[in-house]
Amino acid sequence: MDNKNEINILDELNKGTCMGQDAIHFILDKVEDKNFKKVLNKQYKKYQNVTDQISKLYPEYSEKKPHETSAMNKAMTWYGIEMKTLMDSSTSKITELLLQGTNMGIIEGRKLLNHKDTDSKVHKFIQEYVDMQEECVEQLKKFL
Repeated sequence: MDNKNEINILDELNKGTCMGQDAIHFILDKVEDKNFKKVLNKQYKKYQNVTDQISKLYPEYSEKKPHETSAMNKAMTWYGIEMKTLMDSSTSKITELLLQGTNMGIIEGRKLLNHKDTDSKVHKFIQEYVDMQEECVEQLKKFL
């Protein structure tokens, strides 16, 4: 059985999850609102849980390790956050940035769900990922 499709999907989800974790990590120092910080720490743990689940599921399809974001992508994420919060690091602005990234993750997840030939276990996992992202969006909206 060719698991290339499942491997590609898990790699994409893992990269998206790593980007979410990186964004939260890079932005936490700028957050002054204690309630917002709590929400972000909980979301970070949700992303970490997804990464852990991918690490457990991945060996069923490949002997390799899941792809993560490159050092260059991490640097670009950090730089983008720094530039976009230079003039405005308000809770609302930070929320807006996080919502943009999370919505990109939802869009990518929805595209992946359209793969009808995906293993049912991976398909279910994609749905859980999208649901988690949508839950994060709902939590973030309160801080706009």
